[in-house]
Amino acid sequence: MTLLRSRQRIKLVLGDYQRTRLKDSKPTSATLCKKGSEYYINIQVKSEAPEQIHVDTVLGVDLGITDIAVTSEGQKFGGKTIKLIKNHYASMRAVLQQKAVKGTRSSRRRCRELQQRLSGKEARYQRQINHEISKAIVTRAQEIPAKIALEDLTGIREGINHRTGKNHRQRVNGWAFCQLKEFLSYKALAAGVPLVLVDPAYTSQTCHQCGEHGIRNSKSFKCAVCGWSGDADFNGAKGLTLNNIFNFSLF
Repeated sequence: MTLLRSRQRIKLVLGDYQRTRLKDSKPTSATLCKKGSEYYINIQVKSEAPEQIHVDTVLGVDLGITDIAVTSEGQKFGGKTIKLIKNHYASMRAVLQQKAVKGTRSSRRRCRELQQRLSGKEARYQRQINHEISKAIVTRAQEIPAKIALEDLTGIREGINHRTGKNHRQRVNGWAFCQLKEFLSYKALAAGVPLVLVDPAYTSQTCHQCGEHGIRNSKSFKCAVCGWSGDADFNGAKGLTLNNIFNFSLF
């Protein structure tokens, strides 16, 4: 490593996982990080993606706010715990913002520092949850086996910010859906699982049983034609698996 005065050779403390990934690989870059009094190095390696599996079975994934993701098998990710933690961060930011405006110069500086630390902590929490969700979905797709059909939410923030109220905008903008899509994409690529993006238009309003429009009210859905009723996100995920209704586009 190149330090301020010279280049130094520093011994790495590696686990079995790191040794396996580094063996016979080609490192392309590295980033040195400090956590507390310890130093870590993130090494990027280049590897060839395996050949994708060829299957007709589809695992639909509907993304939402109350539940971050719901699969066509009924598996749900997110819920009350994530909502409580997000609300906790939001309330802390509001308090710190008020104190950052008033008070002495030193207290305002401390509030700004706390805001930065809080922002980093919340970002790390989001990243960890998105890693766990994407890993579970890709692992399940391997077990079936199946391709993953995911809603293409590109531009959703712009539409939401123009049409909805402040509280709903904060909830939508408060979760990293783009990051979750990226994690799903590279994990699926590394596992050889095909991932397709689906136009989300009307998926939450279309019954997966008969293909007719139904009525969605928050987390509930009811079809006025066939009478099916249940979780709206589950209905959306099931709808993503229907090739004859939605046009798949390769990601």
